[in-house]
Amino acid sequence: MKLQNIQRAVREHLYFAVSYEQDLFYIGKIKKFEGEDILMKFLEKSAGHIISSTTAKMAENLEMHELPNTASEESLISQQHFGPIDVCVVVTVISAVLYYLFFRKKKEINTFQITPNHVTTSDSSFINKMKSTGRNVIVFYGSQTGTAEEFATRLAKEANRYGMKAMVADPEDYDMEDLCKVPEIENSLVIFCMATYGEGDPTDNAQEFYQWLQTGDGDLSGLNFAVFGLGNKTYEHYNSMAIYVDKRVEELGGARVFELGLGDDDANIEEDFITWKERFWSAVCEHFHIETLGEDINLRQYELKVHEDLPEGKIFTGEISRLNSYKNQRPPYDLKNPFLSTVTVNRELYTGPRSCMHIELDIADSRIRYDTGDHVAIYPTNDSGLVEKLGKLLNADLDTVFSLNNLDEDSTKKHPFPCPTTYRTALLHYVDITSIPRTHVLKEISEYATNEEEKKMLKSMATSSEEGKKLYLSWVVKNCRSIIHILEDLPSLKPPIDHLLELLPRLQARYYSISSSPKMHQTSIHITAVLVEYETPTKRITRGVATGWLKTLKPGDKVPIFVRRSQFRLPSKPHIPIIMIGPGTGLAPFRGFLQERSFQKKEGKEVGDSILYFGCRKSKEDFLYEDELKVFEEEGTLTKLHAAFSRDQPEKLYVTHLLNANKDELWRVFGESHGHIYVCGDARNMAKDVHVIILEIVQEYGKKTKDEAEAYIKKMESQRRYSADVWS
Repeated sequence: MKLQNIQRAVREHLYFAVSYEQDLFYIGKIKKFEGEDILMKFLEKSAGHIISSTTAKMAENLEMHELPNTASEESLISQQHFGPIDVCVVVTVISAVLYYLFFRKKKEINTFQITPNHVTTSDSSFINKMKSTGRNVIVFYGSQTGTAEEFATRLAKEANRYGMKAMVADPEDYDMEDLCKVPEIENSLVIFCMATYGEGDPTDNAQEFYQWLQTGDGDLSGLNFAVFGLGNKTYEHYNSMAIYVDKRVEELGGARVFELGLGDDDANIEEDFITWKERFWSAVCEHFHIETLGEDINLRQYELKVHEDLPEGKIFTGEISRLNSYKNQRPPYDLKNPFLSTVTVNRELYTGPRSCMHIELDIADSRIRYDTGDHVAIYPTNDSGLVEKLGKLLNADLDTVFSLNNLDEDSTKKHPFPCPTTYRTALLHYVDITSIPRTHVLKEISEYATNEEEKKMLKSMATSSEEGKKLYLSWVVKNCRSIIHILEDLPSLKPPIDHLLELLPRLQARYYSISSSPKMHQTSIHITAVLVEYETPTKRITRGVATGWLKTLKPGDKVPIFVRRSQFRLPSKPHIPIIMIGPGTGLAPFRGFLQERSFQKKEGKEVGDSILYFGCRKSKEDFLYEDELKVFEEEGTLTKLHAAFSRDQPEKLYVTHLLNANKDELWRVFGESHGHIYVCGDARNMAKDVHVIILEIVQEYGKKTKDEAEAYIKKMESQRRYSADVWS
């Protein structure tokens, strides 16, 4: 009986360690083990993965279709003996622990790449790769949406013009301490293309590099470097990551070859980049005493291979990374391994001419856990009508099975997207066909225009001249021309479809604030999304990629998703009062907040005041979740609702007007009662206006100077008492 109890305890503890802690473990993310505790946790969780698999097999043998819950598992285990499988599992775990404790050398801790199924080691030295392949330039990128990676690729490609050989590198894949060895390579140069993410944070793939810069004391003397940053001025911490990298690398001894470049995505980041890189290459030529090799020749990065008789099981059909991953789903689910959820509800929330969707996604049996305030990422599909139109414009057979293979055999990136696949699949799932194309795309496809005027115009827009930049801004950007529109308006332009697929950016996941609480909806995730639809100056109707696709979905349809953790959290103590400011779909996370507080209230917990400021155009057309909010008010969960309907009266009324009218209430909650303030919605205007009002309240009611009030708000932010979930 004791063995059975031990068996049950080990199964339950280790299985749930993997299941509940997947956001901390995130197989595939762990790179290094720098201490006994971390490796021991890895061994425990690996054992848990094995044991949970064993449990599943036992259940399968008993004709069960799910992993057992606690009660049924206890009943099942009480009928089992400590069998051969269990012995093997325990022996494996004990052997691993003994090896770790007694036989390994203390400092021989390898770098691991962890996937759901296996562990492999990899060469983490970019220096070795640079030396063995004769490269003297390396371009690192910190990218969240793919733009920084795209810019890095363009810089590496242009290095050929100057007789330099470059490689593009993800800092997450390499040991960044090797930066100290770069000066060993003659005429070497390191370029950093760094995006800033969230509240001034590094992107996910630059986290370890950022930590090394903060804590490391490496000697970067003799390291030639330059930095280009990607940011957005609507956010407070504009380009803070690039600014920090530029400053810190210099502090460690690096030699700046050219000044820091700052790109603003709220304006025209493409223009910022091409202006910076033209001057940057001039500085490189001067620094290294080199000259351009002549005319800028377009070089293909990938070569086309058409497959004639490839089995269907070998062809990607939209999977993000692993072939057939949508048919054989395996947790944990993340950026490279999304879960194929099922739509259970898709209903309209607006009654007017505009559209807002309430969508519920089933996550039962996925092991996905989420917290109130988290984000869900959705991989959208391009409009099939647009894909067919693009195929006709390019005279392409969309059912052709092909691969694009990197001509650089030493590159870690073998394909621009999962290959082999069909042209149709690539256009539907892998490339962005509706965004405004960047200038390098226009430059490369210009060679395929048979009309000289069209060719001249495309080439002009790709230059850094004032005339070219103005033409690009007016003809492409302001007119919202996608690659489809450009091909329609320039009939002589017929680039090969494979070259165009090489140039177009990857289709990125879209993030939405989750509008539900797991306390009430443990097996589903809710999102609230307004359909993006507008007419361009060229009289074309354009729809948002994600919302346009979501609008077409019906119950039973599949959606690839994963959850991204957020710091947008309710107070840990329910009695603390909160103020929620969320006009429009900014209400989404607060619906989850109210669901959670309602649940806590029904459990008998003391719940503090919950005050909501909401705004929309008309109360009869777009008052989101009106009935639900009334229920929350009636039960006492929602203490007070302040609603502003901007077009229900002659003079516009916004949430900011209501905030100004209730300054004393706001101060009572966050100033006197130490409550929390949450802001969700538009970053460009609303969030900034709210910040100004909060600053005024602290000055007026807190009797502080402007500097003291700003310091007070900074402290609130550091304590997570003033949080924003905003977008531009």
